[in-house]
Amino acid sequence: MSKIRKILRMYHHGRSIMSIAAQTDASRNTVKKYLTAFKDSGFAFDEVNALNDKELEDLFGKSKEKAPSGMMLSMLRCFPHVDKELKRVGVNRQILWKEYYKEFPDGYKYSQFCFYFNQWKARVNPVMHIDHKAGDKLYVDFAGQKMSITDKETGEIIEVEIFVAILGASQLTYVEAVMSQQKEDFVTACEHTLQYIGGVPDAIVPDNLKAAVTKSSRFEPTLNETFEDFADHYGTTILPARAYRPRDKALVEGAVRIMYTRIYAPLRKAIFHSLKELNEAIRVELELHNNLLLQGRNYSRRQQFEEIERHVLAPLPVLSYELKKQFHATVMKNGHVCLGPDKHYYSVPYRFIGKKIKLLYSSASVEAFYHYERIAMHKRTRGAHLYTTEDDHMASAHQFVTDWSKDKFLGWAASIHEDVRLYIHNIFDRKRHAEQAYKSCLGILGFSRKVGNERLILACRRGLSYGIYNYNTINMILEKNMDQYEDSLFAGELPMPDHDNIRGEDYYK
Repeated sequence: MSKIRKILRMYHHGRSIMSIAAQTDASRNTVKKYLTAFKDSGFAFDEVNALNDKELEDLFGKSKEKAPSGMMLSMLRCFPHVDKELKRVGVNRQILWKEYYKEFPDGYKYSQFCFYFNQWKARVNPVMHIDHKAGDKLYVDFAGQKMSITDKETGEIIEVEIFVAILGASQLTYVEAVMSQQKEDFVTACEHTLQYIGGVPDAIVPDNLKAAVTKSSRFEPTLNETFEDFADHYGTTILPARAYRPRDKALVEGAVRIMYTRIYAPLRKAIFHSLKELNEAIRVELELHNNLLLQGRNYSRRQQFEEIERHVLAPLPVLSYELKKQFHATVMKNGHVCLGPDKHYYSVPYRFIGKKIKLLYSSASVEAFYHYERIAMHKRTRGAHLYTTEDDHMASAHQFVTDWSKDKFLGWAASIHEDVRLYIHNIFDRKRHAEQAYKSCLGILGFSRKVGNERLILACRRGLSYGIYNYNTINMILEKNMDQYEDSLFAGELPMPDHDNIRGEDYYK
């Protein structure tokens, strides 16, 4: 084709046939044949030079005894524009053919237009045809165009995402409106899809959105941990489409385009005040779509699914997937770890004190993991600043606390004084589990060795009068020598200082 372009360019510049033949290393008859075909086409040099190599072959190639007509060339020049416009929302071949036919009234009819466009498309952009096996893949994606709901009170229009899923073999389709493309909404929509089709395919093929793929890669993409856990629960595999390769999920891309016509268009004038209302309306249109006969066939997507695909899907598990979130925290010295979102404390075995662990929590449970091993599991409790403790976890393996108990500390305190015993008893009463008070009691009773029993008794007496029961209170009393205050001073009977600015009671008589 480059030689043909060179021949036409030299002829356009006024070179003779002999000169052109010598410069291009071609015979004079060959040059004459190409120039004759060029003159018969009726096009200017600039127009022919703008054609691509395949279009030049159609005009000058050896396989063509007759050069294509001007009508053919006019249509070929339209195809790049047609290919580009087909990517727009709501545009189809019928619309573009009407535009072409309006410009060229003597042009090709619709069926020929589509036939030649398919041939052109196959030449300039060849693709591999994929035969989908029953029960093999479920393709999932979000539509590019959003739908909306309207707040009944404020009138605010809220845009929502549209999730689309389609089975490869039967083309049974599922559509659902969700609030966002976040993993919680994405995983929930995938679960609703499996419940809708009543089974589990061998693989789920998502796009490279963050809810499914944390890091995309041509060879080994990193899956989102939650989505991977979802797939493990249902016994399926995640096969992400390659980044920037829409053909890997062409089926769901086509389903999205159909949904614009079958769901978006019928509902475009309706107003919905909640996600539930919108999804109910979508389900009605979706059933019509799945029960509509396929073009050129005497069966629908639903019929095809029931006949060839339903029985090959794996059964759904007994329990639905419970969406889990994760939180990383360090085990405290009392053998508990804090779940940050709830500010609630859960016990783990003592040997993990000081270790950084991962908490996986759902609406009902909290699981603690260390190096991929589950070390504890609790029922989720949302009370802030409270403790959930399992007795087996608190039975420490450390030798220096194996003989600690509530009775031991109370006996130790009673040997000092009854006020000390009462203060220690109140500390235990305010803890959900006795072991949570051990270190506080150990620190308080340890003051008997540092400051003596007398000061400790007075400090505990002061603490009882405050009604505050913890180690920090006793420590503050001793540090500030508050245990040495006179009882009358502490009770509020402070002496009046002598000062010139103080008028005294006689001033007001």
